[in-house]
Amino acid sequence: MIAAAESTRTDWSLVAADLIRARQTVLPKRLAAPGPDDAQFLAMLEAAAAAPDHGQLLPWRFVLVPDGQRAALGEVFAQALVECDAAATPEQREQAREKALRGPRLLLLVVDAARGDPEIDLHERLISAGAAVQNVLLVATAQGFGSALTSGKALKSVVLQRLFALRASEHAVCFISIGSVASRRLARARPAVADYLSTLGESP
Repeated sequence: MIAAAESTRTDWSLVAADLIRARQTVLPKRLAAPGPDDAQFLAMLEAAAAAPDHGQLLPWRFVLVPDGQRAALGEVFAQALVECDAAATPEQREQAREKALRGPRLLLLVVDAARGDPEIDLHERLISAGAAVQNVLLVATAQGFGSALTSGKALKSVVLQRLFALRASEHAVCFISIGSVASRRLARARPAVADYLSTLGESP
């Protein structure tokens, strides 16, 4: 009886591995409504708190972009494009604006290089932020939603820093889009362990 009971227990290591393998980037243009409801979205954000955080600095934060601010973000994207390319056509500027409208839920990830202990390097802060983001993406995947990270030159623009009221020590790292999967591409081939693991003392 004991052996039978043990055989029915969930092997959480297999569940976790399956969930991680199931995560796939779904570009914002392939995400549609409905997005996660408030309870589902809160569960994603609560998962972020489990990220490793040396010194408990909480060196990262998320900024939600609500529907009412999408047009303002679109204008920032268009202005940032012109900053980089003064010859950008009206069509290109409109394409830049349209990117702000994609994905039912949109977050900006911000990392603070100076919060708390100055001895804790920016790289450690970024690792903590990356782990927090991965937790969000995994819960989104578990709930059946698609998600993507996007970046670009606009993240470094003065107009974006002004819109999000970023301090001098803060870095806009990436946007996170979450929504229902309208369509998806075939999953990319993932590297084998041998592609990224080596052993100290052995030739790579």
